[in-house]
Amino acid sequence: MAREAIKERTLIYIQQNKHTIIMKILVCISHVPDTTTKIQFKDNKLDTTGVQFIIGPYDDYALARAVEIATETSGSVTVLNVGTADTEPTIRKALAIGADDAIRVDAEPTDAMFVAKQIVEVAKKENYDMILMGRESSDFNGGLVHGMVAEMLGIPSVAPTMRLDLEGNTATLEREIEGGKEVLKLQTPFVAGCQEPIAEWKIPNMRGIMSARKKPLQVVPAVEAENVTAYESFELPASKGDCKMVEPDQMGELVRMLKEDAKVL
Repeated sequence: MAREAIKERTLIYIQQNKHTIIMKILVCISHVPDTTTKIQFKDNKLDTTGVQFIIGPYDDYALARAVEIATETSGSVTVLNVGTADTEPTIRKALAIGADDAIRVDAEPTDAMFVAKQIVEVAKKENYDMILMGRESSDFNGGLVHGMVAEMLGIPSVAPTMRLDLEGNTATLEREIEGGKEVLKLQTPFVAGCQEPIAEWKIPNMRGIMSARKKPLQVVPAVEAENVTAYESFELPASKGDCKMVEPDQMGELVRMLKEDAKVL
């Protein structure tokens, strides 16, 4: 009788959880200057003096949704960053938000193809159900890495992903397209380049901050990969010109200024 009871309870549990599959998620994060930072260049490089760095804003959305999915499915979240040792405080913040462990590929992320190959090398060693990242990093705004990773792994890529729902191993994703939205259904594994409103940003609490100190952060060497692009120079946008005010009853003067001074008419 006891065996029958156990068997019956097990069957009920399986039936109740038949659509729940434990998800193993890789979230790729970038280490970028805070969006309020005043950018300066020195020797044709970003001058990092006094610059505060954060998780890429779009990556933050990807991480938040990954933590939600892992919680719903009793899954796990691994964060991955391609960067030097100074990115580790940013990685620890991702752990404090809810990631379970982290990997840092010890290299300077100088090229999208280089970064994509490092991600692929890590992804090949584990069977991740999904790879999430921001639709683009907020420093270079290339929006290339997610597509490259998917192509090299031979799996689908969807970007910019605004909604991600799961039922078993079937995902429903909504992305923004010109003039509207597109809803796609696909099987795991896949890559998604995320943006708002896929999830709400999560702010680490004290418990998360304390636990992040003990979570594993593995540092691995970069694989050899050629940089296929290079930046020759950087320059700041031209400063805004003076603003000329025109009284409401001086429309003739406004037209003259637009024609003769601004030369836009």
